[in-house]
Amino acid sequence: MNLNHHGLGPPGGKALAIALVTDMHITNLELADNYLLAEGARYLLEMLKANFTIQHLDLSNNHLQSEGAECITKMLLDNISIKSIKLSGNGFIEDDAKSFADALASNYRVKELDLSHNQFCGSGGEHLGQMLANNEALEVLDLSWNHLRMKGAVAFCAGLKVNVTLKHLDLSWNGFGNEGALALGEALKFNNTLVYLDLNNNRITNEGVGMLCKGLEANDTLRALMLAYNSLTVEGALALVTVVKNTPKTALEEINISNVLVNENFVQLLDLTCQEHPSLEVQYAGVGGFIAKKPPKRLDPMKVIQDYLDERKLRLWDFFRKIDKDGTMRVPVADFRKAVQQSNIPLDRYQIEELIQRLDRERTGMVDYRGLADTRKQMMRDHRRQLRKVESRQKKEKQKSERILKTFQSAVEANTPRSSMVMSPGGTKEDSSGPQHFSATPLSSWHHIVMSNSSRYSVTNLSSEHIHLPMLGGSTHQRPTSSPTMRSYSQPNLMDDSQRYPQSKPSSAQGMLSDSNPDVDHTKLSPTANHLTRSSPALNSKQPDTKTKTTKVKKKKKRVDKTPHEQNQTQSSK
Repeated sequence: MNLNHHGLGPPGGKALAIALVTDMHITNLELADNYLLAEGARYLLEMLKANFTIQHLDLSNNHLQSEGAECITKMLLDNISIKSIKLSGNGFIEDDAKSFADALASNYRVKELDLSHNQFCGSGGEHLGQMLANNEALEVLDLSWNHLRMKGAVAFCAGLKVNVTLKHLDLSWNGFGNEGALALGEALKFNNTLVYLDLNNNRITNEGVGMLCKGLEANDTLRALMLAYNSLTVEGALALVTVVKNTPKTALEEINISNVLVNENFVQLLDLTCQEHPSLEVQYAGVGGFIAKKPPKRLDPMKVIQDYLDERKLRLWDFFRKIDKDGTMRVPVADFRKAVQQSNIPLDRYQIEELIQRLDRERTGMVDYRGLADTRKQMMRDHRRQLRKVESRQKKEKQKSERILKTFQSAVEANTPRSSMVMSPGGTKEDSSGPQHFSATPLSSWHHIVMSNSSRYSVTNLSSEHIHLPMLGGSTHQRPTSSPTMRSYSQPNLMDDSQRYPQSKPSSAQGMLSDSNPDVDHTKLSPTANHLTRSSPALNSKQPDTKTKTTKVKKKKKRVDKTPHEQNQTQSSK
């Protein structure tokens, strides 16, 4: 049902919701640009608590605001049929991003989400990055035309680094800048699911492309990269094609730099790259660009004269003695120019004129070459000052990159709680002195594989798992697939071969087994359960305490039995 641009308003939304409560045929409902407001959306979302046939919903440009966002997030916690939802241009703000993050962190049904043309900024990027780290279902995410900027970009990319399902990501028109490109490069080194990435119009320069290429060198899944309308030149274009040429395992098939004018060298390099990667297609503006060459830096003319005199061990007065017979160290400009041109000093015409301007600042027509006497000290001071400026600039750039990477790493650790991680086979164990760098695999990703491969979680069997569909206007209920109990039961199924992985049994299963019936004799359990109990340190640690308690009780009994016996002997003797 397509009712886009019909001006339904809240009353029309209510009438439509009443009609669709019992409908069992419509799977795609498009209601973009109908000025539904939060009131009309509330009617439709109440309907979705009873209607489980609608799978694709479009509520774009309906002025839902924060009140509508609250209704949508509550619906996402209950509904088990919605797979795609479009919410573009509804004026959602930072707090709404947190609501979506909380709702989608436990939602395993929604595959496509469109939140473009909203007002998510820095903290919104943090919340959405947290959602991306915890969500295990989203495959398509559109966040174009928001305001994530550097802070939000770094936090969002931290969530992208540990995500295991996202394939299509649109981040165009978000002002990522080179800082966001650096964070994206770090995320692409680890992400192995993303196939399409749109970074159009994100203020990325050639420097940012270089940072992004470092991630592309380690990535083998990304196929399409959109970088149009960024501040790129031929250098950035050459860097992109070079990384494809030098990376045999790359999967890149499409690069969009449609606003960049390239040169002949780029075309030749692209032809060579396409011979090794025939599926590669690069869109560029045309041939006519050039690499901006900086003019050769001329040496300081005063330094040239001073070096010339030092090599020949001459004094200034010795050099100008022919034209300065009075020894006043002041000569006419014409005589000075002629003397320098006729000498062997390696100065061109521009350097001579620059020297004259510096020695005759007041335009008197006389050159006072006494200023050349102190050139050595002045040149050394200028040289040291220039070196300090270069070192300071490089130090600031390095500190900025390190600060961004540190923030990125902190965001990764925040998005991946330790309670939901197990160490990867190649990772090192955590030292007691402090936390190690991120080297873990979320258990939630394994749980997602179990859910997809197990028939227990199919739609037909969900009814037998005690899922109660909410009544209209009722309270929300968590779906059992996201509950801790369900996860704890699904994790041990990943380790069927107990001999192969004897030490990787999760402690949650052991705890449930031991706590369910504390009086059970563990030696009479099944082999699998017996193995779990034997490998549990908690059970082993409790056994010595039990023995000590029993011995104490026996000693007390002996003392109690001994006292009446002594009394009987005493009475008999008497």
